[in-house]
Amino acid sequence: MARRLTIDIWSDVMCPWCLVGWGQLQKGLALVAGEIEAEIRWHAFELNPEMPPEGEDRSAHIARKYGRSPEETRGVQDHMRAMAERAGVSLDYSGTHTGNDAPPPAMMWNTFAAHKLLTWALESAGPQVQTKLKLALFDAHFAQRRQIGQHDVLLDIAEELGLDRARADAALADEALGQRVRAEEQAAFDMNITGVPAMVVAGKFLIPGAQDAETYANALRRVAEKVGA
Repeated sequence: MARRLTIDIWSDVMCPWCLVGWGQLQKGLALVAGEIEAEIRWHAFELNPEMPPEGEDRSAHIARKYGRSPEETRGVQDHMRAMAERAGVSLDYSGTHTGNDAPPPAMMWNTFAAHKLLTWALESAGPQVQTKLKLALFDAHFAQRRQIGQHDVLLDIAEELGLDRARADAALADEALGQRVRAEEQAAFDMNITGVPAMVVAGKFLIPGAQDAETYANALRRVAEKVGA
């Protein structure tokens, strides 16, 4: 009989390594299929909590925040794309456009409202629905380049998944829900989580960063042995 483990993932929807980590985790879970079943829950971590509502061009943001030249920035992005391909996910724009219209710019957005929506989805609909929303937000950001810092866009995404738009709108306006998001961020701070993805298995075993599939599989097996002892 498969052992059931919880995996709590601190993550931001702006984070390419979080999507890479998700892809590799899925490959790792496939390696332990029949041995381990995972219940996955997502928690808030803002990479750029001071990001203004109008957002910032992604390349300019990387260059400014990390002090990299345009050439270095392109190199980092090429490396991330290669890692994403290995993980079975994509960071590339895949949206449709017609005529001579250019694709939307690659931007960084303030993600506090997105985290509120994800917290609401977990509390109101459970971890599987929350994961669907998380993946939809990843897709909206990377593949579609939608303005996911905007409430209307977030509500559109929620509605596209079959979630109630009015209830999602109420969640975005709920100050108490915002306080719970801040509590999740504080919990990450208390656990010395300074980068994402950060996965906490069975409530106490931390797997930092985006690992390869075999690392995830081996770590999950070790945790399963410890909690089953």
